[in-house]
Amino acid sequence: MSNLERKSVIKVSAILDRINHPEKVIELTKTARSALDAAHALKVPVGAIVKTLVFIINSKTKEVPVVTLVAGDKKCNTEMLPNILDIEGIVVRPDARRVKEITGYSIGGVSPLGLPKELDLIIDTSLKRFQKLWSAAGHPHCVFAATFAQLSQITGAIESDDVI
Repeated sequence: MSNLERKSVIKVSAILDRINHPEKVIELTKTARSALDAAHALKVPVGAIVKTLVFIINSKTKEVPVVTLVAGDKKCNTEMLPNILDIEGIVVRPDARRVKEITGYSIGGVSPLGLPKELDLIIDTSLKRFQKLWSAAGHPHCVFAATFAQLSQITGAIESDDVI
């Protein structure tokens, strides 16, 4: 079975088709599990790879999952996440099981598309440096391309300079 036939990848492809996105999901022969792996496989700068990172802000009354879309050559400034979302709390990194519960995707293939509507998404504005960005499409060997404007619009993410 091709990775393009996996349920998680079909979900991303269907979203791209529904919005008439000009790019399709592609399957790589090499893994795109990490930003560096993806950059090598695609022969693009590491910064053009979108890392979809999941965090949880533990406030006094609840857990707030948040997804950040960060350039592959940058690190997420987790201390700023509560400020960006105007929530008090401590940021923690969930384990693989929890990431799958929150997003529906396994680590290495977490796509910024097809996430639960209640999730807050924050996109790193440093991604604007690149004409074409590459994001995971539901599997470590599958990706799709988009411009910053397209990805921001499709995901409804909050644009932030403070996420890195």
